[in-house]
Amino acid sequence: MSEHATDNPLLQLSFEIPFDRIRAQDVVPAVDRLTAEAQKRIDAIGDLSAPRTYENTMQALEAATEQLELAMTVIGHLESVVTTPELREAYNESRPKVSAFYSSIPTNAALWNAVKAFAATDEASTLSPTKTRYLQKTLDDFRRHGAELSESGKEQLKALDVELTSLTTQFSQSLLDATNAFELLIEDEARLAGLPDSARQLARHSAAEKGKSGYRFTLQAPSVNAVLTYLDDASIRQAVWRAYNTRATRGPLDNRPRIARILELRKEKARLLGYSDFADLALEDRMAQNGARADAFVADLRAKTEAFAKQENEELLAFRRELEGSDSPPLEPWDIAYYAEKLRKARFDFDEEELRPYFSADRVLRGIFETVRRLYGVRIEERQLPVWEPSVRSFAFVDDSGNTTAAFYVDLYPRENKRGGAWMNPLITAVPDKEGAHLGLFCANVDPPVGDKAALLTHRNVETLFHEFGHLMHHCASDVEVRSLGGTNVAWDFVELPSQIMENWCWEREALDLFASHHETDEPIPPILFEKMRRARTFRAANAMMRQLGLATVDLALHRRFDLERDGDVLAFSRSVLAEFAPAPLPQDYAMIAGFSHLFAGPVAYASGYYSYKWAEVLDADAFSRFQQEGIYNPEVGREFYEKVLKKGDSRDPIALFEDFLGRQPRLDALLERSGLSLQG
Repeated sequence: MSEHATDNPLLQLSFEIPFDRIRAQDVVPAVDRLTAEAQKRIDAIGDLSAPRTYENTMQALEAATEQLELAMTVIGHLESVVTTPELREAYNESRPKVSAFYSSIPTNAALWNAVKAFAATDEASTLSPTKTRYLQKTLDDFRRHGAELSESGKEQLKALDVELTSLTTQFSQSLLDATNAFELLIEDEARLAGLPDSARQLARHSAAEKGKSGYRFTLQAPSVNAVLTYLDDASIRQAVWRAYNTRATRGPLDNRPRIARILELRKEKARLLGYSDFADLALEDRMAQNGARADAFVADLRAKTEAFAKQENEELLAFRRELEGSDSPPLEPWDIAYYAEKLRKARFDFDEEELRPYFSADRVLRGIFETVRRLYGVRIEERQLPVWEPSVRSFAFVDDSGNTTAAFYVDLYPRENKRGGAWMNPLITAVPDKEGAHLGLFCANVDPPVGDKAALLTHRNVETLFHEFGHLMHHCASDVEVRSLGGTNVAWDFVELPSQIMENWCWEREALDLFASHHETDEPIPPILFEKMRRARTFRAANAMMRQLGLATVDLALHRRFDLERDGDVLAFSRSVLAEFAPAPLPQDYAMIAGFSHLFAGPVAYASGYYSYKWAEVLDADAFSRFQQEGIYNPEVGREFYEKVLKKGDSRDPIALFEDFLGRQPRLDALLERSGLSLQG
C-alpha cells in the first residue's frame, strides 16, 4: 500500500466526513481500491461453501458495497457543489468503472445462486417482515437487472450501463457549463424598470464580483426568475428566456445527440430485459407499476385541469389588452410570468416581493426546525462539522439525553461551481441496535445575501427549503433494520410525499408566526398581507398543474413512444408534446429538454418517473387533510405520521403505509380542491 493510500480520506470515511481534506487526486485511487474490495466481498459470498444463512448471504451482500456507496456519494456530491476541472476529470474516469461493477452484481451467477439458495432455506421462511421484503426485493431486482440473461446478454447489459453512466454525466456537466457560459451586462439602469430593488442589488453584486460595472444577469434561478417576472423591457425578457431555454444546444456542450443516444440505450436495455419499453422496466417496482398506468394518471389529471388553464390564459390576454389596448399582440412565452405577476397584483393587491422582508434565511431555517420539533418532538442544534464551502452550515438531531441521532449539512446559495436546482442526499443510513447516526444534506439555490445584508427569500424559496427538509426528515427518522430499505430508499412515486407535505406548513398562519417576522422590526406578517397571500395561492394554479403534467407527459412519451428513425429530432418531438400544455406558442428553437436534468442527469434519475411529483402531491394533499382537521401541530397526528410513514422507509408497501396513517386509500379530490380546480372548490 502506498503512503498516499493510507492518507486518502476517501478510504476512511466515517460519520465526520473530512470534506475539507478531500482532493481530486484522491478520487481515482480510492474508487479503484474500494471497488476491488467490494468485488472481493461479493465473490466471497458466491464462493462460500458453508450452509446459507441470512448473515452470510443477505446481510453480507448489503455490507459488501457500503463503503463504496458512501465514497461515490461524497465524490458525486462534491462534483455537484464545488466542481473543478481536476475533480470533474477524476469523477468522469471513476463513474464508468463503478457503473460496470454495480451492473455486474445481479449478473454474477455465483451470487445469484447464493441468494436463491438462501431463499430456499428454512431460515428464509421465518424472517421478520422487513427482512422478508428485502429478500423478495433482491430476488426481483436481480431478475430485473439481468440475472437470468445469457452470458452475452449480461455483457451487453454491462456495456449499456457503462455508456449510460458516461453520457448522463456528460449531460449534467454540459448543462452546468452552458448555464455558466451566459451573462448579460446592462450598464443603463433605466433599462431595469420594473425590477425589484433586491434583484438590482443582486445583479450589481454579481457584476462587481466579476470586476465589471453595471448589472450582470445570469441563468441561475434567482436571476432568471426576477427578470422574467418583473422586468418591463420585453427584449431583455426575451433574451434571457431564449438563453435559458436553449441551454446546452450548441457546440461541444450540445446535449441533443446525448439525449437521443440515452433514449436509445434505455430502450435497448428494456428490451434486452424483456420489457416493452423503459417505462415498464423503471416502474415495475413503483406504485404506478407500469407506463400505461402512469400515463393514465397524467391523462386523468390533464382532463380535469385543461379547461381551467384555457380560461386562465384567456383572462391573462384580456388583462394585457386592458392595459395596452385591444390591438396588443398575443402573449409570448417570455410575457407569461410578467403579465401574470401584474394580474396577480391587480386582482389580489399582492406582490410577492412584499413578503421577502419577512423571510430571512436564518429565521426560515429556525422555523423549519421549530415545525418539526412541534410535530415530531425532534430537537435540532447547530454543530461544527467539516464543510466543503464556508457558507455551508451543519446541524444535529439531538435526543432527550443529548445524544446525536442524526446530523446534516445545509448549502443554500448558488455558485458557479455548483449545479442548479435543489436536492437532498442521504450520506449514511443508520440501522437500529447498532452504533451510529444518520447523516444527510440538502442543497438549494435560493436568493443569496448581498454584501453584509441578510439573505431575504421569496415565499417560493421558503417552500423549497421546507420541501427539501421533508426529504431529510424522511432520511433522519428512519428506523429500519435493513439499511437499503431505510429512509428515502422507497419507490420514487412515494419519495416525494414526505417532502411535499412539508410545503403545506408554509401556508398556515400558525406555522408562519413561528418564523416569518420582519428582518428589521421583528413584526409578523400583517394580517392583510397574509390574507392576500392566501387568496393568491391558487392564482393560475391550472397552468402550474399543466406545466408539471406537460413535463410528465413528455417524459413518458420519450420513454414509451419516441423512435429516432420515425420521429427524428428529439427536440422537435419534445416541443410538439410540450406545446399542448404551454400557455403561449413555443418558438422553433425551444429546447428545455436539453436542460431537463431530472430525466438525463443519471442512468435512471426521474426517467419515466416525473409523474411522481403529481402522484405524490395527491398523497400529500390527502394526508395533510388530516392535519387540517385535527390541528396542524397536533402532536398525536404528527407522531402517527412519524411512526407510520417517516420511520418505516421501504419496510412495507408504500400504499399500506399511507393507508395505515389515513385509514383509507388516497383520493384525488383533496389536490383538486387545494388547487382551486374542483367544481366544488
